[in-house]
Amino acid sequence: MIYYRDDVLLIRDMEDTDARIFTDEEIAQGWHADISKYLTRLRDQAEGKCVSLTAVYQGHPAGYVNVYLTGLGGSFGGKGLPEIVDFGVLEKYRRKGIGSRLMDAAEQIAGQYADTVWLGVGLHNGYGSAQRMYIKRGYIPDGTGVWYRGKPCEQYETEIANDDDLVLYLSKRLNR
Repeated sequence: MIYYRDDVLLIRDMEDTDARIFTDEEIAQGWHADISKYLTRLRDQAEGKCVSLTAVYQGHPAGYVNVYLTGLGGSFGGKGLPEIVDFGVLEKYRRKGIGSRLMDAAEQIAGQYADTVWLGVGLHNGYGSAQRMYIKRGYIPDGTGVWYRGKPCEQYETEIANDDDLVLYLSKRLNR
């Protein structure tokens, strides 16, 4: 399915071939990429659990985002609200509006299921541009504090690492 199209950008359902492209590109830019993440998203999409989107910029897969129709876990898990998961734009395609268009499409899909969407954002500096974008788009912290590996952190907790599993959950009311 096509969600957006203009002269340089197409947003469509993720395809099997995107998994290898994104994995190879992320490894090349120094990320800890694993194709199994994409294969899981494709399987979940085939099972109707999520919508996985790929942004194609000038003919090249450039970014992705997934909308789970009911959240996977975290502070909003079990509340029947859609969750945005694994949003990313390859570094060489950033600052071209691709991330904003992907988020527009993800929020439009989420809005078909609920009036609120949520996500978890990592706290290390690798997530800095995503953190800023979410705030600019109207996402607000949920008030449960920082989570690590699926559990809320207690005050003064020391058994955590500043890795991809350290997240803050944010939500946004959607205009339906």
